Amino acid sequence: MNDISAALAVARWPLAAAGETDWLRELACDDGLTGFMPPALPDAAWVLHSMYEHELGPTDMSYAAYERAVLMGGGPEIIPGLDPADVFTGTVGEHRGPRWRRLRWAELSRRTGDPVVPEERLPCCTSFPSFEPGGWPVGIQAPSEGSLNRTDWNRLADILIEHSPGGAETHCLAYYSPLLLGAEDFDNLHVRTGALADAKALYDHPEEDCWTPSNLWAEDRSWVLCTDYDLWATKVVGPAPLIEALLADTEIEALRLPWAP
Repeated sequence: MNDISAALAVARWPLAAAGETDWLRELACDDGLTGFMPPALPDAAWVLHSMYEHELGPTDMSYAAYERAVLMGGGPEIIPGLDPADVFTGTVGEHRGPRWRRLRWAELSRRTGDPVVPEERLPCCTSFPSFEPGGWPVGIQAPSEGSLNRTDWNRLADILIEHSPGGAETHCLAYYSPLLLGAEDFDNLHVRTGALADAKALYDHPEEDCWTPSNLWAEDRSWVLCTDYDLWATKVVGPAPLIEALLADTEIEALRLPWAP
């Protein structure tokens, strides 16, 4: 956690009234337990959460089997060239380090023959069924569930600034599902308010423990983000120019899902 960014988040993102989510509840026809999933307003794209691949590439051993072998006392000899520290250390949401590279969903799809996202489904733990039932191989870190990593969050914030009428000064609200906060309070919804210019600092807010918001939206409701607790992607709804910018961006990996507008 960046202490300067954390202090900025505390100062610039105070709590807001839980009622700020009422319009999202009506729009999504949902209680928001895993996030309020809005329909296209008027367009939508899904930002796929980043996955990473070790320089050794995928192995013949699943993550679960490798973990068991390490717990039984194994070390680098389990898979030559792969140190358990490469697999089990690292900071949630951050790049895994110099021996890891970004692995795009499209590349893995070409490699496995699986669709990037199976038709009529959403990006989640059932994606890439070629890895089942043994599970994902050691050497590939699956996408994060329920939260963007820092790199994608920061890039998404930049694109939102570019495509918001108020730019960096756009007033926003951020909602966090109770599941992100220990699943302790389901009655008083947790909402913060701040400027889009300070959205990157939210990643270091000490009370949210490196989770990105379940929903982030412009006060004028021109765009809304939803990162569902159970999914490996973030839905962005808003005007066509914003969506087209996401689809064309070379850092963000985004796509339309016609069955989930």
